[in-house]
Amino acid sequence: MIIVMPLVLLQIVAIYIFYERHWDTITRRLARDLAGEITVIIHLMERYPAVDEKKMILDQALTFLEIRAFLKEGEMLPAAEPKSAFGFLDKTLHHELELLLRRPFQIDTQSYDREVEILVQLPEGVLQVVTPRKRLFSSTTYIFIMWMVGMSLILTAIATLFMRNQVRPIRELAMVADRFGRGLEVPDFKPAGALEVRQAASAFNLMRERIQRQISQRTDMLAGVSHDLKTPLTRIKLQLAMLKDSPDTVSMQADVTDMETMLEGYLAFARGEGGEEAVETNLSDLLREVVEGARREGATIDLHIEGDMLLPLRRDAFRRCLTNLVSNSTLHAEHIAIRAGQREDGVVMTIDDDGPGIPAEQRQEVFRPFYRLDTSRNRETGGVGLGLSISRDVVRSHGGEISLDDSPLGGLRVQIRLPL
Repeated sequence: MIIVMPLVLLQIVAIYIFYERHWDTITRRLARDLAGEITVIIHLMERYPAVDEKKMILDQALTFLEIRAFLKEGEMLPAAEPKSAFGFLDKTLHHELELLLRRPFQIDTQSYDREVEILVQLPEGVLQVVTPRKRLFSSTTYIFIMWMVGMSLILTAIATLFMRNQVRPIRELAMVADRFGRGLEVPDFKPAGALEVRQAASAFNLMRERIQRQISQRTDMLAGVSHDLKTPLTRIKLQLAMLKDSPDTVSMQADVTDMETMLEGYLAFARGEGGEEAVETNLSDLLREVVEGARREGATIDLHIEGDMLLPLRRDAFRRCLTNLVSNSTLHAEHIAIRAGQREDGVVMTIDDDGPGIPAEQRQEVFRPFYRLDTSRNRETGGVGLGLSISRDVVRSHGGEISLDDSPLGGLRVQIRLPL
């Protein structure tokens, strides 16, 4: 549109100006010249009525004016007006002949392919005038049209080449940004193209470096925090193990176990994807592993997979995502149905259960970190409120999307869409 619309607009303006200022003016002048020459021939014939003199006048008109004229003595103009083929040309020529001749006449533009015939009624007969059709056209018309078409094609080719060279860096930037957003390996991207495109590419490179540095720093910090927190918890567990069993000791051991579980959940959420690289993974096999693990813990799961599905995944992160979703379903439902298959340019996976489900008004809230439907924070009714948050982060980091809906089984449906 950027290339074509200005050219089309330019063509329309140029044609309008050409028609108004050139075609119309030149055609009128040519028609006026022809009408004037015919009028001069008739006036000379009236002034020199001798047969030899009339013949000389008609011969001179053929030699110098390219007008073949014949006097048909005693004849009258035909009663029927010949049909004309050129609307604007006939009107213009008819108008000029009326102004100058002031005699009855007829114009025939169809009887000859390359000539125009004009019949003029004179007292002694009919004057037949035949002249080349090109005398009423300007040769510059075709030159102008060919020039406009040729220049338009050249300008379109140049503009297309230029725009393609400018669009290529934008497409590369979009591809790199998409890969980086999905957590895939990003090749070295060098800014190229126009100044604005290079500025956008440079800003993206700086942003990528800052994000990668922040992720690396956070991962290193969390590794230290994990070590520092787990060490005293381990000492506490050892000390409790050395004490005699009592209700207080059992309670403290349960509290320590809860603290370890909560700590692992917090660290998993904060750690995010860490430094794991995306590799070509068979999602079908990964899904079978997660389901088999849940079945070993007593879950009832129906699994239906439509063939192998290969796509780049962070295997450990995506296993954690699937495990969280399946664990949520097994915690609240008795029966689970999982279905996965390829749809057009992506993979769709659904997890249905027959549990109590989630109210529609809370289906977006449950993805918030630390949000729980059970506001009492009772550990027996759920985790720390990070399972769905971690799952959504993992899915989105792979360029996909996760949504919640009503399940045909009566509970909750979790649907995941991943691009190939």
